[in-house]
Amino acid sequence: MSETPASVSRKPRAERLLESGLFHARWLMAPFYVGLVVALAALMVVFAKKLLVALPTIGSLSAEEAILLVLSLIDLSLAGNLLLIVIFSGYENFVSKIDTANHEDRPSWMGTVDFSGLKMKLIASIVAISAISLLRAFMQLSEGHGIEERSLYWLVVIHITFVISGVLLALMDWLAAKVDRH
Repeated sequence: MSETPASVSRKPRAERLLESGLFHARWLMAPFYVGLVVALAALMVVFAKKLLVALPTIGSLSAEEAILLVLSLIDLSLAGNLLLIVIFSGYENFVSKIDTANHEDRPSWMGTVDFSGLKMKLIASIVAISAISLLRAFMQLSEGHGIEERSLYWLVVIHITFVISGVLLALMDWLAAKVDRH
């Protein structure tokens, strides 16, 4: 049952002030999202540096080295996408709606990703990043570069852990949706 303006005014002043303070405290999250924008810029610098260092050697790269370069760039791109999803979705879910006045470039998912969707996008991105790291390790191994067996073992264990976590999170969301309908 929703409260009418008359029932809200019957609350004690201290309670109204506390609730107002708690509601406005969400703005304490805004600096976190600004910090993530700085992290995104730092990631872009790392991406550009990696690309600029590789450009002069493009003609002499073997197929495996080219694939490793591409995997590294994809890895950085996925991390950037992950940051962008967290920035937009987190800000819109926890701080305030972003008013883009229906800008033509507004991503279609913006404003529609709830906490559950954000969680699934995050775990999917983490699994993809982990898979790329694992693939990069296997590619280096196939090139004859020495990779410690222990390091490879932990990459596989961590990747499997992320995959299982993703499946369990999806299962929990599916079960929660089933329960909500009844």
